[in-house]
Amino acid sequence: MTTVLAVIPARGGSKGVPGKNLATVGGVPLVARAVRACAQARLVTDVMVSTDDHAIAEVARAAGGTVVERPPAIAGDTATSESAVLHAMDAYEAIHGRPVDVVLLVQCTSPFITRDDIDGVTSAVVNDGADTAVTVAPFHAFVWRRTPAPVPASPLPPEAPAEDGQGVNHDKAYRPRRQDRPEDFVETGAAYAMDAEGFRTHGHRFFGRTALVETDPARVLEIDDPHDLARARALAPLLDPTSLPTSEDVDAVVLDFDGTQTDDRVLVDADGRELVAVHRGDGLGIAALRRAGLKLLILSTEQNPVVAARARKLAIPVLHGIDRKDIALKQWCEENAVAPERVLYAGNDVNDLPCFGLVGWPVAVASAHDSVRAAARAVTATPGGAGAIREIATWLLGPTLTTPTQ
Repeated sequence: MTTVLAVIPARGGSKGVPGKNLATVGGVPLVARAVRACAQARLVTDVMVSTDDHAIAEVARAAGGTVVERPPAIAGDTATSESAVLHAMDAYEAIHGRPVDVVLLVQCTSPFITRDDIDGVTSAVVNDGADTAVTVAPFHAFVWRRTPAPVPASPLPPEAPAEDGQGVNHDKAYRPRRQDRPEDFVETGAAYAMDAEGFRTHGHRFFGRTALVETDPARVLEIDDPHDLARARALAPLLDPTSLPTSEDVDAVVLDFDGTQTDDRVLVDADGRELVAVHRGDGLGIAALRRAGLKLLILSTEQNPVVAARARKLAIPVLHGIDRKDIALKQWCEENAVAPERVLYAGNDVNDLPCFGLVGWPVAVASAHDSVRAAARAVTATPGGAGAIREIATWLLGPTLTTPTQ
């Protein structure tokens, strides 16, 4: 069998976006998105993440990748991706005692890479005889470059800036129609495949015959700065395949209260007592989740008797009056022997975002703040307080819930 090793370089010291490889898009860390795409590819036999960062290593392993620790000498700002790939190849061959036939370089910074992209570059080398392959997208723009302007004949200084715009991929005096121009492609930066022996010889990702593997231009996005990350999060609901958790994915469900189990409104009487409205369907869903054996918790920043009263009614534990919900959640997971990546957390507002970054299934209710929906891995169709928790229970347990209403 042909051994195809996918290597994902993931340093911990990103400058443009600190902690970039752990940043979430569609509720999933970038390094985990890359690992999953590689693991789903039909032709890839092994997935290895090269990192110098403990937190990245933990996320990579949880996503199904093997981790190789990158030495400091090839983990600095000037280190090349090729050096990480060569080091990973050496580590793989030392561990498994067999050579790598084809090696892939897959970048975390391309969040919308697909298994078809990965299989495409792999097949070009394995089946079509190319030495190297790269993902590209059709490119039709006219590219310009600033160049120094000609020195004027007059001794008087020119009024215009001393530069001249020149066409790079076109003659600026001739504007042919797109269909009359040569077909150009832009390198997406997502995936590269190389014959392993040739890669060792040349030490670079391009040598010999290079195959261009076209990908969907709508998915081409490289995250180099915070604006790119914001764009990726906005696009994720449109580009990610619809994916909802099931009971196979989740061991625990943690629920925010205000705005998630309520509609975020508070009624205050003349004595200053607060009242909120909850949905009976949510009670039924929570009862079904409890009966199914899932661990449950209500986690709220509000120190309010109504939160504790609702938790007693539902017969589930509650932590409320919590300033740092993420710290409380991490401690609760440790005390209950629950892996955070197996936790579904449902929330609605910005104080839930730290918890979103901790769990495997961050879920936003339909009425959540825009930034919360953008960071979620799944979003309910139902607003908070109108049965959103009942909807989540249906994802996990199926449409028929038979436990009594709470």
